[in-house]
Amino acid sequence: MSESFFDLLQPGMVQELGDHTFTREAIIAFAEKYDPQRFHLSDEGATKSHFGALCASGWHTAAAWMRLNVERGRGELIRLTGYVGPEPVMGPSPGLRNLKWTHPVYAGDTITYRTTITGKRKNPRREGWGLLTSNTQGFNQDGTLVITMDGAVTLRTD
Repeated sequence: MSESFFDLLQPGMVQELGDHTFTREAIIAFAEKYDPQRFHLSDEGATKSHFGALCASGWHTAAAWMRLNVERGRGELIRLTGYVGPEPVMGPSPGLRNLKWTHPVYAGDTITYRTTITGKRKNPRREGWGLLTSNTQGFNQDGTLVITMDGAVTLRTD
């Protein structure tokens, strides 16, 4: 019997999720809908803030990660493990912890996201399910950390 997808996943594995470039127009559009603070809405408002220039909402940087995670995360885990078999069943996430925006993301910045598996365990109360924990980081084009968070996702163990 071959190893399950869950068994193949190991702490230390790194998912390279790709990158996202934050344009001035997208920063403003996101801010108008979800985070209307002056340093996200206009160049003039940003220059009068402690940021000094237009920057993306932290929620925008998190949303860009989520998009890449949904589009590429499972496939990247399959690639990393070499898993061959039925499509792995992943359930919901119980949430994030330690979300930090460590450096502003300015218009024109390209953020590269990666997620490192930090642990896994079987769920003793829910037969056939486990929890995969991870740390996600995003770096700008200069290698500066701009976002970090710890997350988890449920998945089938068989």
